[in-house]
Amino acid sequence: MVAVADVGVVVRPRVPRGPSTGSLTRWIVLLLVGAYFLIPLYAAAAFAMETPDGGVSADVFAGIPSQEGFADAFGLSVNLALVTIVITLALMIPTAVYVHLRLPRVQRLFEGITLLPIVIPPVVLIVGVLQVAPGSLKGTPYLLALEYAVLAMPFAYRSLDSGLRALSLKTLVEASTSLGGGWFTTLFRVLLPNLRSAVLSATILTIALVLGEYTMASLDQYETFPVWMVVFSQDDAHVSVAVSLLSLVVVWLLLLGISLIDRRRGRTTTGEP
Repeated sequence: MVAVADVGVVVRPRVPRGPSTGSLTRWIVLLLVGAYFLIPLYAAAAFAMETPDGGVSADVFAGIPSQEGFADAFGLSVNLALVTIVITLALMIPTAVYVHLRLPRVQRLFEGITLLPIVIPPVVLIVGVLQVAPGSLKGTPYLLALEYAVLAMPFAYRSLDSGLRALSLKTLVEASTSLGGGWFTTLFRVLLPNLRSAVLSATILTIALVLGEYTMASLDQYETFPVWMVVFSQDDAHVSVAVSLLSLVVVWLLLLGISLIDRRRGRTTTGEP
């Protein structure tokens, strides 16, 4: 007779482990990057809120709208941003879609072409534009909007290119065509809703560029928002620094809004609450 011994299973309690080396390194890198960005902003805010008697006051931010020339300069930059957005999206969306759909072999070449505004100095661009621009545009700020559209091309195309690479572009276009949709119907009712995050990213990057570009505006002799900040800093550096901080906060809030919209869209697509 063979005796079979009972085999006991020993269950060991789990011992909580400390943070792994990778997690600790990640937190260290995040803290260093955060300090790299936040310390200069803190120094700028402290300088802007410093009062002549050595105290601290936030009244400088409340007095920004009443500064001389601020309303006109900011209004001009906002109008230029709107016109630049319309021109940039109207040119880049159909072009990017067509290149991805019909000319996939020239994508690398087109990416190189869109990088030229970054490689060529703005001074060279503005001199060339002034030589070939018609006289009816030279006396209007719309010429500056066309120049901004050229500068925004690399950023807008990268955003749209990332959005198009995440889509099954041929499948969507073929499905729309099989249902009787034309080119404009496919573009506006099928592709654009799926490119919402990419279009918003291109829009915000264009706004940030227009609100921060100085060289072309100064050479064109227009007092835009960045030009006003440089000129006004000669009279009151505290207000100029405060305006710069507010512009950074506005751009960050817009980018945060894009991320929230994209996250909400992803949850709606996957059916998550």
